[in-house]
Amino acid sequence: MASGFFALLDDIAALMDDVALATKVASQKTAGILGDDLAVNAEKSTGFVSSRELPVLWAITKGSFINKLIIIPIVFLLNVYLPIVITIVLMIGGAYLAYEGVEKIIDYFFHKQANEVHKEEDEVNHLEAEKKKVNDAIRTDFILSLEIVIIALSTVLDKPLWLRISTVSVVALIATVGVYGIVALIVRMDDVGYSLIKRSNNKGITGKIGNLLIKSLPVIIKMLSVIGTIALLLVAGGLFLHNVAFIHHLFENLPEFFGSLMIGLLVGLVAVLLVTVLKKLLNLLRPAK
Repeated sequence: MASGFFALLDDIAALMDDVALATKVASQKTAGILGDDLAVNAEKSTGFVSSRELPVLWAITKGSFINKLIIIPIVFLLNVYLPIVITIVLMIGGAYLAYEGVEKIIDYFFHKQANEVHKEEDEVNHLEAEKKKVNDAIRTDFILSLEIVIIALSTVLDKPLWLRISTVSVVALIATVGVYGIVALIVRMDDVGYSLIKRSNNKGITGKIGNLLIKSLPVIIKMLSVIGTIALLLVAGGLFLHNVAFIHHLFENLPEFFGSLMIGLLVGLVAVLLVTVLKKLLNLLRPAK
């Protein structure tokens, strides 16, 4: 009986080794998109009132978990029965990310005054603004999570079903905990800084580190805004580059970074133009009050 028990433990250990190895390979394949995921979500999770940062981040994290709970079974089913739908959904998601990235660029350069007005309105209606930002972040996370799950699945398509499910689930869990864990550390930098200053009475190396953390946070947030926008365009462009043959051939002589960025910008510009025209048509068709 004892030998049978230890044999079972050996089998379990072997299965865990298989999952660990497959997860390592899948994580390496998704490393690029995870970096973009971190940049995008860090940018979207900042800019809140200090007391609301962690509750907001937790709300987005829960939304990310729910996204993956929805995505994983659907992707497995579509991969078996309708794989073309996965590509179509990725293209729609890519267009949305490109639209969001280009819209941010246009707002920054051409709508600065309007943005200031919106910021003032957001301060007055901060709960409504917070809810909107959380929903936007969860929608963006859905598309990024979809790509992570699909890439992870693509690395284990030749493996048994149980190993595919385990690997994709572990990668999805690591992606969520890892990304939002790092984001939480970033948004609480200033609190850590104030704590260090208080403990050291703003003296010595500890006090200097505390001041550095406080001064660094606004700079990091601005950097994340830029990096997050670029990441949106890179992810969007990459989706089209890797899934549409004629686009791939058109940009194959360019480095992938520049190819993806150019495609993201072009798709985003077209998406912004279409949305603008559609809004104007709807306004014209809407009956006057």
